[in-house]
Amino acid sequence: MTQHQPFRLTQDCGDCPIRHRAVCARCEPDELARLEEIKYYRTFEAGQTLIWAGDRMDFVASVVTGVATLTQTMEDGRTQMVGLLLPSDFVGRPGRERAPYNVIAATDVLMCCFRRKPFEELMRLTPHISQRLLEMTLDELDAAREWMLLLGRKTAREKIASLIAIVARRDQALRLRAPSGRTVIDLPLTREAMADYLGLTLETVSRQISALKRDGVIELQGMRSIVIPDFRALQDEAGDDADGGFLA
Repeated sequence: MTQHQPFRLTQDCGDCPIRHRAVCARCEPDELARLEEIKYYRTFEAGQTLIWAGDRMDFVASVVTGVATLTQTMEDGRTQMVGLLLPSDFVGRPGRERAPYNVIAATDVLMCCFRRKPFEELMRLTPHISQRLLEMTLDELDAAREWMLLLGRKTAREKIASLIAIVARRDQALRLRAPSGRTVIDLPLTREAMADYLGLTLETVSRQISALKRDGVIELQGMRSIVIPDFRALQDEAGDDADGGFLA
């Protein structure tokens, strides 16, 4: 993701960079004050495991900055990446004590955490939180269904373009504007992680990124920065509808 100003660990909820998209987006000042009483921040370095599958979850959280991956390990030891957590995404599920997935920091991550039991009580007393969490859950369900389509039916080129579009849309959503014209993002995943997530080989990922660059759909700056000269052209390569579907 594009770099933002450093986040102060003492920052008020009203000044939070994900405030308009997070679970607290619709909270009134008095409701934010109650959240302030049960929140705390945790930071993680890239590569560090935030949560192990099966761990007891004594907290829920919102990703403030950075990106984490959701992975699941099968009985034979194979591991599959099953999702991404981007800024404003919610971690944990009220009412569930155990974590269903491993959560691993793909970049340095800052999380705004809430103790689970007080958060569940606050949900009961604060409809704004419950309503927003329901909306986010339904959005996540839509995203999962669309991702099934992406993995099952899209070509390798469309998969790469779709992933870049996902990151670009979320980055711009945090800035309260739609991606258009020339857009610059920092891709949070290595090519190895992209291959794992998209069900492709590393060679295929590298080849398709090079092809998108050669065709002028993207430009590369350094190891992770990507320039999108024309977002509409990227959208066409991804095979998305005009409104962007679940990627918005």
